[in-house]
Amino acid sequence: MKVIETSLPGVAVIEPQVFGDARGYFYESYNKAKYREAGITAEFVQSNVSRSAKGVLRGLHYQWPNPQGKLVSVLEGEVFDVAVDVRRNSPTFGQWAGVMLSAENKRHFWIPEGFAHGFCVVSDFATFAYQCTALYDQAADAGVRWNDADIGIDWPLTNPLLSGKDEKAPLLKEVPSHRLPELLR
Repeated sequence: MKVIETSLPGVAVIEPQVFGDARGYFYESYNKAKYREAGITAEFVQSNVSRSAKGVLRGLHYQWPNPQGKLVSVLEGEVFDVAVDVRRNSPTFGQWAGVMLSAENKRHFWIPEGFAHGFCVVSDFATFAYQCTALYDQAADAGVRWNDADIGIDWPLTNPLLSGKDEKAPLLKEVPSHRLPELLR
C-alpha cells in the first residue's frame, strides 16, 4: 500500500498493492493494521454505495457536529473526487485537494473529519463506495456550494446534474461559524 499525501494535512490518496494475472486481480481495499501504520486510525461504522450517471456532481457535503471521515473509492467508472478544508480555525481553511478515482486505477481517497467532500462523474456512469467514521446524522448534515469561487475547485465539467439540496447549498463565507467544524489540536 502506497500513501500519497496531498496539499491538505491528513487528506491522502491510497494506492493498494494489486495482484493480477490472466484470471483478474485482487487487492485489499482496507487493512486496519496497514492503515494504522500509515497514520490513519479511523474506525468505520457505515458503508455506502452510490451509482451516478455522467455529469452528476454530488457535494460538497460534511456533517457538523458529529463529523464523518470518509474512505472512498470507485468500483465502476471514473470520478473526480474533492476534499475541502472547512475547519474554521485551520491554516488551510477553504483550500481543496482533488484526485481522479477509477475502477482502473483502484485508488482510494481518505477525507478526514472536518472536510467537505464531493465528486463528479466523468465516465458514462460510476459506482462509488465509501466507508464512514460516523453514522449519517440528518440534523448535522451540511454542505457548501460546489462552485464557490472563493474555494475555486477546478471541476472537469461546467454544467453538472445536481440535487436540489446541492443547488441551494450556501457559499462557504455564508455558513455560520457554529455550523463549521473545528480544527482539533
